[in-house]
Formats: sequence, structure tokens, C-alpha cells
Amino acid sequence: MTAVAPQWSQALGHAASDKRLDILRGIARSGSISQAAREAGVSYKAAWQALDTLSNLAGVELVQRAVGGAGGGGARITEAGQWLLQAAAALDEARQAVLARLPPLGATTPSGSAPTVPVVAASAVPALAALGLRTSMRNQLPAQVRQLRREGAVVVADLALSGGAALSARLTRESAQLLGLQAGLEVLALCKATAVRVGPLAGPGATGAQEETPAETWVADAAGLDHERPAALAGQVLRVARAGVAQEVVLGLAGGLQLVGFSTPGRALRRGSQVQAWVAPSAVVLALGA
Repeated sequence: MTAVAPQWSQALGHAASDKRLDILRGIARSGSISQAAREAGVSYKAAWQALDTLSNLAGVELVQRAVGGAGGGGARITEAGQWLLQAAAALDEARQAVLARLPPLGATTPSGSAPTVPVVAASAVPALAALGLRTSMRNQLPAQVRQLRREGAVVVADLALSGGAALSARLTRESAQLLGLQAGLEVLALCKATAVRVGPLAGPGATGAQEETPAETWVADAAGLDHERPAALAGQVLRVARAGVAQEVVLGLAGGLQLVGFSTPGRALRRGSQVQAWVAPSAVVLALGA
């Protein structure tokens, strides 16, 4: 059987903001998963999830562990795990060095010198790092966490998009812990285009023919889950393309953002028309930049 080559770039991800790597560092120091979990501020279950995910991404064993015992069992970093931590430290050092060399946005270039490369403000660096993210999800929206709400075993993160639009993401407590979610944190909200339902805007401010289906029916249809209420995002159709019996719709949101979704079969939308997009919280994935 041919050995699978390690996928280091997948495991490293955005190392500077990755709690999974923090947990791996903690295990290297203490030899204990439970101690590493406490140091990272996550549950023991979340720490196990982090190690499983990191090993899956790397494609190689990073930790050798022994289950059991009052302290949750011992653990030892493998040679591959040590290499991964060294690579993460080197990448973080190189990243900081590059950012330190770049001038602030709007900085002038002395006469006769080579032109400088302007960069965004420090608060927008996570969005800059997100440019390196490759995913099949076409909707990638910079957002800020407004608040976190507990709903049983899950956490709902209420998000604010630029321009005032609101969105929510539904995730497990362990995932929220590993991301270090808290109010004010800048994140990237990801969503597949096929998970976004688009229909005519109903109610005040709508133009043209009104939606015949009651709004509550739209909500239930878009959610697919009885316990979820999707976020409603108003916008204007920028482009429309036929996609089988439905339409692929690109709409502009407040703040200059764009969202891609699909109309319900039988509902023809025109460029320039006012529409509403429905996005269920369970369809939204959160990501962090470096």
C-alpha cells in the first residue's frame, strides 16, 4: 500500500489564528490533552475534535495518545507534529515581517523612489488573509460577530455585514470555542449559492408585482428546518442567468456586497428589480483570517 504524502498546507491553514495549532502546542508542552484544552480555553471534547480535524487535514498522525485516566489520558507529539509546529512558527514570523515592511494606506512615495504597495488598515488584515482561501462556496462575505446565543447544544452567531444587513450562523459549541468566537470578532461568512433562495421583495418599498406567497411560507420553504428562521437580505438584481427551471441570481446588497442565489422555479426575476434573499443559519460557515 502506497503511503499518502502529508498535506502540510492544508493543516497549516491560517496558523496565526488557529486554536487547533494552539492545542497541538499545548500538548507538546504538557503531554496532556486536557491541560492543552484548558490553556486554549476550550472543552476537552473540542480539543479532541481539533486534533481529529488537524490530523485529517495533514493526512498523517500528529499526536499519539492514550485514552483514560483521571486527567483524560496522556499524549505525545509525533515527529510530524513537531515539524508542523515549526512550520507554523516560521510562517507566522514571515507573515509578520511582510506586514511590517508594507506602508500604511495612503502613504506617499518619496520622489525618485520605487512605488510602494498600499495596504489596508490593520483591522482589515483578516479579510486580506482570506483572499488565500479556496472553496467551492461562492458567497464569501466579510462580517462582524454581534452576539452569540446558546440554543441547546448549539451556538447561534448573529453577524453584521457592511451596510447594516444581518446574518446568522448556526454551529456547535465546540466549533465556536475552537474559532474563539466573541462579540466584535471579524469573520468571513461563507455560503453555497444553492443554499440561497431569492424571490420578489414583498412589503413596503417593493416595486412591480408583489409576491403572492405569504412571507412565512417563503421562510419555511427556504429554511428546510422547522426550528430555523432564515435571515432575510434585501437587494437589487444585478445579473440573471437561466439555470434549468430556476434562475441563478446575482444581487447587490447594501454596503457594496454581492450575493449569489437561485430563484424558486416559476418566479422570473429581472435585472434591476428589488428582491429578497433567504439564508438559513445552518447554511452559513464561519472562517477566520490570519
